[in-house]
Formats: sequence, C-alpha cells, structure tokens
Amino acid sequence: MKAKEANLLRFLHGAKQFIIPIYQRTYSWQLKQCKQLLKDIIGINDDGNRPGHFIGSVVYFEQDIHTVSEVPQLLVIDGQQRLTTVTLIIAAMVQYLKDHPDASIDTNHKKLRNYYLVNAEEDGELYHKLLLTKKDKETLMALIQDTPLPPNSSPRVKDNFDFFQSQITDENIGSIYNGIQKLFIVDVALERGKDNPQLIFESLNSTGLELSQADLIRNYVLMGQEPKLQKHLYETYWFPMEQTFGNKYASVFDSFMRHYLTVKTGKIPRQGEVYEKYKEYTQGNVIHSGVEDMVKDVFSYAMYFARMALFIEPEKALQQAFKDLSVLRVEVAYPMLLELYKDYSNSLLSAEELLEIVRTIESYVFRRVICGIPTNSLNKTFAGFMKSVQKDKYLESVKAEFLLLSSYRRFPSDAEMRREMLIKDVYNFRSRNYLLRKLENSGRKEKVNIEEYTIEHILPQNPNLSEQWQKELGEDYATIQEKYLHTIGNLTLTGYNSELSDRPFSVKKTMEGGFKDSPLRLNRSVADKDIWNEDSIISRAEKLIEKTLTIWIQPSLDDAVLNEYRASKSDKSKPKYSLAQYDMESDIMTLYQSLKKRILNIDTSVSEEYKKLYIAFKTSTNFVDIVPQKKRLRLSLNMRMDEINDPKELCKDVSQLGRWGNGDVEVGLTSLDELDYVMDLIYQAYEKHNESGVVV
Repeated sequence: MKAKEANLLRFLHGAKQFIIPIYQRTYSWQLKQCKQLLKDIIGINDDGNRPGHFIGSVVYFEQDIHTVSEVPQLLVIDGQQRLTTVTLIIAAMVQYLKDHPDASIDTNHKKLRNYYLVNAEEDGELYHKLLLTKKDKETLMALIQDTPLPPNSSPRVKDNFDFFQSQITDENIGSIYNGIQKLFIVDVALERGKDNPQLIFESLNSTGLELSQADLIRNYVLMGQEPKLQKHLYETYWFPMEQTFGNKYASVFDSFMRHYLTVKTGKIPRQGEVYEKYKEYTQGNVIHSGVEDMVKDVFSYAMYFARMALFIEPEKALQQAFKDLSVLRVEVAYPMLLELYKDYSNSLLSAEELLEIVRTIESYVFRRVICGIPTNSLNKTFAGFMKSVQKDKYLESVKAEFLLLSSYRRFPSDAEMRREMLIKDVYNFRSRNYLLRKLENSGRKEKVNIEEYTIEHILPQNPNLSEQWQKELGEDYATIQEKYLHTIGNLTLTGYNSELSDRPFSVKKTMEGGFKDSPLRLNRSVADKDIWNEDSIISRAEKLIEKTLTIWIQPSLDDAVLNEYRASKSDKSKPKYSLAQYDMESDIMTLYQSLKKRILNIDTSVSEEYKKLYIAFKTSTNFVDIVPQKKRLRLSLNMRMDEINDPKELCKDVSQLGRWGNGDVEVGLTSLDELDYVMDLIYQAYEKHNESGVVV
C-alpha cells in the first residue's frame, strides 16, 4: 500500500480512469451533503489563511496489471461519493462556461472538461475519467457529453447536477473554481496480490463510513472474486435481488439475511452483527459448496422472502395471507416461513397446505395477543419450530407441533379466547382495524374497505351520559360504561360518526345512516337489538367472539393422532427431577421459596425447571440458574460481567471458572435482607433475554 497527500485536481489530471466496481453501492449523496461541500469549497476561497481543505481518502488498485493501455484503469474501493460529487460540480461549471463564455474565471470549459472529466484522446467508455455503476453510469456520461438522458436515468445524479447548476453564478464561479483547487485527499494505491481490499474496506467502514449490512455482505462476496466471476455473480444473482427489493434494498436485505442465517445456523443473530455472522457461516461452508452455490442459495431464499414480505406472491390467496400476517408485525416468523416456502417451491407442500399453515401462524399470533400472553418467546419458537416437523406428514405434523406447545408458548384455546376477548380493550388495540376488517369481510366476495369508515362507540364515550342513556343502562350505568366502553361488544363501524354522536340508542338505530340503514354486517347484530344495555353488549360480543373462532382457528387433530405425536416427543429415558433432590435446610428452603415467588412474579412467561445440579428460571432461555448450597443460594446470571449494573459490587466474574449454570455473572443470596438488591440484578438478566417478537 502506498499512501500520500495529494491535491485533488492534480490527482484527477492526466490520462486515467476511475472505475466504481459493480459490487459498490450506487451514488447516494443527497442535497444536504452537496450543499455542505459547496459551502466548504466557497469558504476555502474566502478564507485566505486556509491553504487547503481535506475531504477524505480515495482508495484504489489497478483493475488488471496485464491490460495493455495508456490509460490506467483504477478500481475505487473508497471515495466514490466524493469523486462523483466533485465531478458533478465540475460538469456543472463546464455547462455554465459554455453558456457564459465571458465569465470571470481563470480557465474555460474545454480545459475543465479535458483535464478533469474526460480522457480527450480516447474513445468509447475509456473517454470518461469516471465510470459509475448501472444507471448512474449512463446518466453521468450523458451529462458530461451534454446529450439526452437515458430513459431510466439516475435521479440522484441528475438532481445533484441540477442543484449545482442552480447555484453557480458569474459572481461565485471563480470562488468555486479556486476552492476546488485547494481540495486535498489521501491518495491510497493498493497493490494487487499483496493488499487485501476487503480488510481495508472493513477498516474504512469501522471509522465512520455508514454502510448497511447489505453493502458489507455484497462487497465481501464479490470483492475477492476474479472480474469475470464477479460480473457473473452480480448480474445473475445480486443485481436481480437488488431490483426485486427495490428502493428499500438495504433495510429489507438486512432483515432477510438475519432470517436466512437463523434458518441456516439455528441461531438468531443480532441485527448489527449480520455481516460478521454471515462471514462466519460462509467460511465454514464455502469450501464445500463453492462461491456460486452459496450466492445462488442466498438468491433463492431472497426470492422466497420477497414473495412473502413484499407481497409479490402470484397465488392471490397466499398473497392475502402474507399481507394479513404482516399487519401483526410478526417478523420473527420468517425463519419458519422461509423453510415452508422452500418446501412449497420444491413441491413438498401444496398451495392449499401452505395457505392453511400460514393462516395457522396468523391465528397463533393473534390469539396470543388477544389473550395477553407475552411475545418474548416467539423468536425462539419460530426459529426452532421446523426441527420437529415430519415432512412426510407435513400439515398434520405442523398442527401437532402447534397443539403440543405448552406453558407460555401455548396456542390459546377457544375457551381462553372467549374469556379474554369479552373484556379486551379493542378500541386501544393497535390492530383493531385488522380485527374489524376480518370480522366484516369474512365470507364476503365484495370486500369492504373499512379505512373509509370510523370506529363508533354504540354506548357513547362521553362520561356525562344523557338521561336517556342512564335510564337505558340502569342505575349501574357508570360501571357498565367503564367496563364495556372499549370492548368488542360496544364497537362497530360507521360513515356517520358525527351524526350518530351521543344520541340515544333508538335514534342511532333508526335514523338515516343509522344501524338499521347500514350495509355493514357488523351492524346487523346492533340493529336487531331493541335496547342497548349490559345484556345487549354481552350478547353481541359473544356472537362476534364465536365468529372470531371461525376466522382465527385453532388447529385440530384426533386425540389418537395427537397422542402419537405426544408420545414421540416425550423422552422416557430423560430423568425427572424435583425440588426435594436439592436437600435444602429449612432456612435455605424458606429463602428459596421467597426468591422463587419474586422471580415468577416478574412475568407470566417465566417458568421454573429442575435440573440435575441446579434450578433454572427461563423465558425463551435461562436467565438465572440457582444452585442451593448449605448456607446460601448461589445464582448464575446469564450475562457478561461488563453488562451487569452492580453498584454494591456483589457480583463475581466466573467466565474463567467451571460453574453449573449459564452466564458469566455469579452472586450469592444468604438472607431476605439482600432479596430486593439481588432481584434487581436478576431483573437485568431477564430484560436481556426478554426479546419481543410481535408488535400489535
């Protein structure tokens, strides 16, 4: 590597061509950055005491040392955004000077073009000093040559060029030119075969170059390949994937790759660690599979993901199911969905079977939210779900797996749904429109767009109820209003919200636009009531709840079939442990029972499990393990020592010691006086592992 300070214009001058490799992201500077650079350039000229202005590094290496050409072709690893923006400023100046030949500046448009934009003696692409990628390339070439823009031009390149054109005047063009002459860079030339461009690229990224995980992975996959293979991989797999993901490529790809790695490794990587985890995964597999097979596999899964997450699935019923599932924001289900879709693509599942499974996932998530079951375990549930599925009995096996989920992972029953939904605050439920849309449109061919309607409280929200309403509800009217106001039994849809207002029920029912006049099915169960009181609300709620049970269905299997799956899942050789085996003294047992009660009260998702040598408390995984000892309880917190907030410094780092339990942090509990402080430490471990899976 050779690095030296260089004047930017001298660096650009002379026969050379800078090529942005196909794996680099497209030009992405926005007007904010362009305005700042132009301001800096003018400021340099105005400040006579400033000898120059440093704008960063340009890192490159020769494309091929064996190419016979008088014009060195340099592949740019870092510096694309700055080179492109300065090129656009110079191109805008060239255009201005062509139109204003008498402008007061110590150069002319021909010199600017021939020195810094083109290789004047060359033809074809070699004529251009800077070659960008894809549509950026054609747009910049057209601007420099002053020819019509291509049909699919780059808006970013064109908009920034137009901005610079709009800013250049006869009064400031001299300042801009003088300022550009004072721009400096670090010229970093890499030597092919000796310098590792990927390591250098990563180092640059770690010091502030804001690249997405998608950018890093693409560069990692393509940068080290020979140019011919690099072009093949990019054009065959990566570019079509980018096009499919569209304008949100970076964020969508980052999310997809996290799910892909979960499928491939069985572990859920953190979002910011996707690139590192992908490198780990490929380093262990690329030798056996080959680079193209690895890229092809990513491409295949990306297409599965796009069909589901971007709703481009051609089967309309499946597309609608994916849309409904997305409303619940159940992103953690994608590892399972990716495996399902792969098997569907390979004809292991029919479209009808896949549809039923997707609807079952939707029902599972929806029922859990309605029943208030914490969602923190869902990522692990979906990540490992397919391990037990028997693909020769695919649909049946998936149903059995759902039905055999227990405790905080359970599939809520119809009885649980009836109980919880009767009192659920649906009005303040994030997915209330989803719920009402499904209730209204279930079984309809002519779908109702409920976004055109508003939520109506049949019993009004106004705490100052009219005498008519008080009389209709009875002497407990205030209690009834408080209890049922926002529940499903008292909510409906209307286009006449302001007209209905707080009117008496008999008026709301019979007026023009009222419940009897409504074309909505949700209003039929309101219009058939003669009075609106507690019994009416409960009666309507029960009807709607029964309908929800036919929409968000609990899977069913014959008891005999389910028992076979239950028997196959139970490991009869696995020893059964109990609290008695730990042989605790009475005072330590009393201390343990107090601690246990406090831990289980953290959340309903927390469970206790007896192991051979310790007691585990877990949500999606163990967060605290307890080893009963003669005079104390020894606790292992599933955290690193640098993650724990322990102002009393009671914790001990046991990462280098052999201990039963999970985690690097150990703390002892000897008396009830210490319980509050130790519970604070335990709660930190719980919070670390309490990852939410659904937002509703």
